[in-house]
Amino acid sequence: MAPGTATVAYDLRFGAGRVSLDLLATAHPCERFVSVEVLCAWITESGLVPPHTPLGHADASWVAAFREVRAFVDQLARGALAGPASWPSYDGVLERVNDLARAAPPAPRVVRGGDGTLVRRLERPPACGELLGALARDVLELLTDPVARAGLRECEGDNCPLVYLDTSRGRRRRWCSSEVCGNRERVARHRRRAALTRT
Repeated sequence: MAPGTATVAYDLRFGAGRVSLDLLATAHPCERFVSVEVLCAWITESGLVPPHTPLGHADASWVAAFREVRAFVDQLARGALAGPASWPSYDGVLERVNDLARAAPPAPRVVRGGDGTLVRRLERPPACGELLGALARDVLELLTDPVARAGLRECEGDNCPLVYLDTSRGRRRRWCSSEVCGNRERVARHRRRAALTRT
C-alpha cells in the first residue's frame, strides 16, 4: 500500500453509533477503501454481513459505490447538524438515498454452527445493492428519528470532520473516538501545561 493509506490491518474504526456513520471514518484521516479487500473487511467488521460471509464476488465497482454512498451519508449528516433550514439543498441527495433504500437488505437465516450453537448466515452471498440499501436505510432511520438525530455530534478533535451519535450519559461525549481524538487532545493539553511550567 502507498504511504498515507490504511495499514495491513486496515486501521478500520467503528464506534460512531450507527453503521452509516462508521462508514464516514473510512475517509479520515486518509482513504481506507484502497482495495476490494479492505472494503470486504469493513463490510464484515461493520456487521453488515455475518462473519465468514463469502464476498469473493466483490469488485472495484463496489469500492466506487461505497465511496459514493459515504459522500451521501456525509452530506446528510452535516445537513442534520445544520438544521431544518439546510434541508432543501439536500433534496437531490435524499432522493438518491431513498432510491438506494428500496433494495431489500440481504436475507438472514439461522443455522447451527460447528459447536451446535445458532449462528446467523445469509441465504446467499449479498449483492452490492443490497448492502448499499442497508446503509441507506440506516441513515434514513437516523435522520427520521428525532431522538437519534438530536444525538448527532461533530468531533471536537483538531482537524477531525467525523460525525458520531452521542449516546453517552448526559450527552457529554466530545470526540468521535476517545482513543484517537480524545487522546490527541489530552496529549496536546499536557504539552501546553508542560510548556507553561518551563517558562
